[in-house]
Amino acid sequence: MSCCCLFLTSCFNQTAIQALGTLERDRITFSATGNEIIRQLPFHEGAQVKVGDVLVKLDTKHQNAITAQAQANVAKATAMLAKLTNGERPEDIAVANANIENARARDNETEKTYRRISELYQRKLVSRAQLDSAKASRDSARANLSSANEAFRKLTAGARIEDIDQAKAELEAAKAVFALEEQRLKDLTVTATRNGILDSLPYKLGERVPTGGVVAVVLADNAPYARVYVPASMRLDFAIGKQVVVHIDGVKTSFLGQVRKISDEPAFSPYYALTEQERSHLMYLAEITLPKTAERLPSGMPVQADFSPMILPPPPRIKKNKDEPKQVSRPRNSL
Repeated sequence: MSCCCLFLTSCFNQTAIQALGTLERDRITFSATGNEIIRQLPFHEGAQVKVGDVLVKLDTKHQNAITAQAQANVAKATAMLAKLTNGERPEDIAVANANIENARARDNETEKTYRRISELYQRKLVSRAQLDSAKASRDSARANLSSANEAFRKLTAGARIEDIDQAKAELEAAKAVFALEEQRLKDLTVTATRNGILDSLPYKLGERVPTGGVVAVVLADNAPYARVYVPASMRLDFAIGKQVVVHIDGVKTSFLGQVRKISDEPAFSPYYALTEQERSHLMYLAEITLPKTAERLPSGMPVQADFSPMILPPPPRIKKNKDEPKQVSRPRNSL
């Protein structure tokens, strides 16, 4: 029993291994979607913001014109599709019907003329040329009547299915472009996506922001995490999910955190450029999640993660029975 107590005491008296770092929070950066001028900055740096609050408002005149043009293209495509699906106007159909009546009357007249000329030709009263002319006039009138009928059927049959499908596709494309331009217009008003503190406003009111430039940075309003550098000597024991004790400078209470991330590569010099002794000084970046009780702690505070290596107790010694015969070692046979 005394041996076991002595072993536990020696374990707890060992110097705890430390991983040093700082207290951090999630940083949410907001970038500009266009090369525009800043028109409004409703909040100042350090202000508490909530989801939906306007952080930066850029100029929207140029994008308003592009959005209006896209909306006009949608209206144009909609009208074209309606024209194909609704059919021709009643006035056009009435004109086509009148053309049929005119062609039919002309056909009846030429048919009667041809018959008269044919009878006179049989009596030898007219020449062959007059008969051929009457026949040509009759055939032309019949062709005009057939053409008028086909034109009328084309107007009343409606547009081709292929033309309607093409008009529908053009309408969908115009709607997609309009939705994209409308979203770009909304993106010119930068709003907070998480509750937190407005940490930085890199640009001032009236400045022109380049496309992709960061216009605001928000620190998330949640429990911070400890970002520490783990020495190479303790990298194997520092696994994801491991619980460690975290101390924060100026805070008497310690926090029990859980490792959520650790880098696979060292944060400093590459291992292949170092000797065996130098590789022991490599550092691996890790993140430790802290409980909700650490929500009010400010970011940037120095932290220290402590944990001791797990040491297994030595195997117990087996006492030999006094009655057992002792094994006598035999000398090896010499070659």
